[in-house]
This record gives sequence, C-alpha cells and structure tokens, in this order.
Amino acid sequence: MSPAAERMSRVDTAWLRMDNDVNLMMIVGVWILEPALTLQAVRERAADRLLRFDRFSQRAVADALGASWVDADDFDIDRHVVPHVLQPERGHDERHALQALCGRLAGEALDPAHPLWQFHVIERYGAGSAIVVRIHHCIADGIALIGVMNSITDGGAQPPPRPRGERSTADEHDWLLKAVLEPLTDVTVKAIGLTGSGMAKSIEAIAHPEQPLQDSLGALKGGLQVLQDAAALAFMGDDSPTLLKGRPDGRKVVAWNEPMGLDAVKAVGKGLGCSVNDVLLSCVAGAIGSYLRDRGDDPQGKEIRAMVPVNLRPPEESWQLGNRFGLAPLVLPVGLANPIERVYAVRRRMAELKGSYQPLLAFAILAATGLFLKPVQDFVLGLFSKKTTAVMTNVPGPPGALQFCGSTIRQTMFWVPASGEVAVGVSVLSFAGLVQFGVVTDAALCPDPQAIVERFEPEFEKLLWLTMMLPWDGQGD
Repeated sequence: MSPAAERMSRVDTAWLRMDNDVNLMMIVGVWILEPALTLQAVRERAADRLLRFDRFSQRAVADALGASWVDADDFDIDRHVVPHVLQPERGHDERHALQALCGRLAGEALDPAHPLWQFHVIERYGAGSAIVVRIHHCIADGIALIGVMNSITDGGAQPPPRPRGERSTADEHDWLLKAVLEPLTDVTVKAIGLTGSGMAKSIEAIAHPEQPLQDSLGALKGGLQVLQDAAALAFMGDDSPTLLKGRPDGRKVVAWNEPMGLDAVKAVGKGLGCSVNDVLLSCVAGAIGSYLRDRGDDPQGKEIRAMVPVNLRPPEESWQLGNRFGLAPLVLPVGLANPIERVYAVRRRMAELKGSYQPLLAFAILAATGLFLKPVQDFVLGLFSKKTTAVMTNVPGPPGALQFCGSTIRQTMFWVPASGEVAVGVSVLSFAGLVQFGVVTDAALCPDPQAIVERFEPEFEKLLWLTMMLPWDGQGD
C-alpha cells in the first residue's frame, strides 16, 4: 500500500461498492447562477477551496479487504471541472435541456481511475450560468456535502485544518460500526434516548459505553426497543404494487419545481400542529398518489415505503466527510386523497419513528456489509430494495442567498441516489427562505417525473386552503 494511502471506513466502502447496472451511488445537483461566470473562474475556485478537502484529490482504490483513499498523482483540475454547451431538442427550451443533461449524467459512472467527482459548467444558461455537480456517495453524505458546497461559496467557512493523511474522528476505527454492533450484545447499553436533537448525544453515548448508565428500568426499556426495531426491520412487508415498482433499466430522468415560500409551509404546520416535515412529506405522498391515480393505477388503500436518511452527525462535525447517517423506513399514505387526513397520518408515522433505533440498526447493517464480499452485500441490500419504493431526503440548506465567484446562486437542487432496484429518489431542499422539490426516476418505470413534481404545489395549496378554513390560534398573523 502506498504510504499516502488511508483505509476507507466500512460504511463508505459499502457505498463505494453499491453501484450496479441500474443505479449509481452518485449525488447529482445543480446550481443556477446570475450573472454568468466563466469556466476558468470555476476551475480556480475549485482548486483553491474544494481541494482543501483531501477526498477531492484522492482516488478510491478497492482491494480484497475493502478500499483505501490514495492521493491521485496525476490530478488535473481540468478533468474534473469541464465545459458543457446545452443543445435543446426541437420544441424544448433550455430548462428541458438542462434536465436531460442532469438525467444523463446521473446514469453515467464516474471514472474510478480518478477522484470521484465532477463539475459540468454551462457558461451560458438563461441570464447566467449553470453548474451540474456529481459526487460519489462514498466521499460524503448529503449533510456533509451541503457544508462542503457552502465552503466554496464567496466568504464560505473553511474546514478546520488537519495534517494530510491523518484520520478524522469520523473515520477513526470505524467508530460507529464498533459502537453500534458491540453494544447490541449487551442490553444495558441500550439506555439512551433517540429523540429529536438528542440523536447526536445518543450516538456519543453509544460510542462510550463505559460511561455511567441510566437506571436499570431505562436500560431494560432500551433493550426491548432495540429488539422490537430489529424485528420491524427484519420482517418488513413488501410494498404495495404500483407503477413505480419493477425492474429499472438505468436510464435516469430528473425534474424539479420552482421554489415556493417556506413561511407558508411553517404557517400550515402551526395551524395543524404539525412539523414542517410532516407538511412537506404529506404533499409528497399526495403528489405521488395523484400521479398514480391519473395513470390508471388507483392507489386507494395502498401505501408505499420510503427510506428516509437520519443524520447521526453532531452539528459541529458537519464539515467532516464520510457517511454518518442511518435510514428510517417511513410508510407514505399515497392512497389517502384527503389532505388533512393524510398530513395527520404522516405526523403519526413520524412520531412512531421518534425514539426508534432503526436508523442506528440500518447504519449497522450498512457498516457490516462493508465487511462482506460484494455479492453478499448486493444480496443483503437487495432484500431491502424489494420492500422499498423510494429513497427520500429532506436537507436544510443555507438560510440566506449565497454568492459564488461573484454570481448569485438563484436556484439549487440535488437528487438522491437509490440502491438495489429502487427506481425513485425524492429530494426536498430548503434554501434562502424557499423550499424546493425534486425527483429522479428510472425511465422504465416513470418516464415523466415532472408529472409528479407539478403536483407538489397543488397538493400544498389544497392543504393551505383547508387550513385557512379551520380556526386556530394565531391565524390572523
């Protein structure tokens, strides 16, 4: 092994090997900026800021025991920040052309001989420019990458310096793998509270089992909760059959909507006693249900399962790379047409996930599969994909508008990858007081995700109007 090589964590190794012939583990995003910027400016900014994170100048080299990060001796910024000129098809505009480019790039693998990222710069797009970003999931999860992308904006905060080649605390001894798997053998270590903001503290509690425990009753309850959650994961039923389930063929299609105001979403949540997430996820369920209904696939009485990432990273460590999140299976009531009934169903199911160990157990499974040969990993993950219709993530972006190389980032969106044979990825992003909804699908099962996206805001408007007709405290505000 090269002296500059660094062992990849087990979880990141699992993500590296998760690519298959129909789904690639790439996070794809787009920035739309005004006024226009130049390719050279983007290259200079990436070289100056992005390369401060070691992973963006390192290759992922797989071996029989896992994988390593190795410095790329032949690194060339021009290979990673590349120009692109949009060529809209007849009857299509620039937006369609940009969506087509994002979909095509989502289905094209990054070159494993080089660091696993690329920026595609369209110097002329509308009144400005656009940048399509592709980053392999083995580098980092969405929360970490939001921090990375913010750091390369004008005035963005830089990561704390660390000597090149030194292991980060996120990777050290595959700490969460050890912290999750070993405590599961001892019921007393289950005495932690996984609710709300306490999630990160609970992770630290697991990582240090030598710390004093809570009372024995709490330990017993924790142990029972682990057993219940493990059984729930192991015996999840198959999803309802819909047009969105089946064998994908690897052709990706993406769509996004124009952003809408986050204040209105907060107002609806306040009026109904629900969280912003409850409101947004109910609109997602409504949009998918409406899409299925209009295509002759009646969703009445049906539910679909979406795997929702749960951040396991303390806020102060958001700049660190790698993957530190679990997955919670959320059942979406796509068969409920009544918006009020649907939002309360989502709220109830989200409440059931609070205090659940399922995100930790899912992380443990991912970490464990990083120890297996790829065929075994594929088999294990395939069992989950059969019980899942979509992967869905909700990421909080920066609260204010950002500048990049002197241009304003007017719109931003990203698409979450799906594993196994899951064909739908749903992304919700809040940004500068706005919220945006994006979908990536496999063309074999859903050739027109824009038809889902366009139903998102109408579903919210139904909920808004119904909320305004109900009496609630503070309604006049």
